Amino acid sequence: MARMPSTMLPLGTKLPAFELPEPRTGTTISSADFAGQPLVLSFVCNHCPFVVHIWEQFVAFAAEYADKGVQTVAISSNDVIAHPADSPEKMAELAHNSGATFPYLYDESQSVAKAYDASCTPDFYFFDEKGLLVYRGQFDGARPGNGTFVTGADMRAAVDALLAGEPISIEQKPSMGCSIKWK
Repeated sequence: MARMPSTMLPLGTKLPAFELPEPRTGTTISSADFAGQPLVLSFVCNHCPFVVHIWEQFVAFAAEYADKGVQTVAISSNDVIAHPADSPEKMAELAHNSGATFPYLYDESQSVAKAYDASCTPDFYFFDEKGLLVYRGQFDGARPGNGTFVTGADMRAAVDALLAGEPISIEQKPSMGCSIKWK
C-alpha cells in the first residue's frame, strides 16, 4: 500500500466553497450550510486501508463533537470508474451501515479536492467559526499495521483547544494515506 502525505494547506486559508450531492439523502450540501460553525472536513473514500482503519473512530468523533457544536463533513473525490467501491451508491451504504451522522459528499468533478489541495485519503481540515483553517493534518498517529490505537488525538487536541478558546498548536503533522484517485 503506497503512502502519500497530505499537502498541508496554509493555516488561515479561507474555507473553499463547495456544493456537492449527498448520495445517502439525495440532497445537495454546500459550504454555506456550515457558516458560523466550526467545521471538520475530511477527504476520504470507501476502499483506502488508511480510511478503513480509522473510520469507526472518525464516525464516533463526529457524533461526539456534534454535541459540542462542531460540524463534520466527509468528501470522496476518487475516480469511481477506476474504483467502483467508491461509487455514490457504495458511499451511501457505508454511511448508513456505519451510523455516520455527518454528510458524506461526492465530488465527481474532483474540483473540490483540487480547491483544498487535497492529496490523500484521509486528509483532514478544521475551520473555525469564521471559516479560517486552524488545523490540517492527521487524525492521529494510527496507521494500518503500526500497532497504534485510533484515538483521533491530534484532531481532538485542535478541536478541544478551539472550543476552550485556547491557541491551537501550529506543530501539525501531515496525514498519511492513499493518493486520491485522479481521473
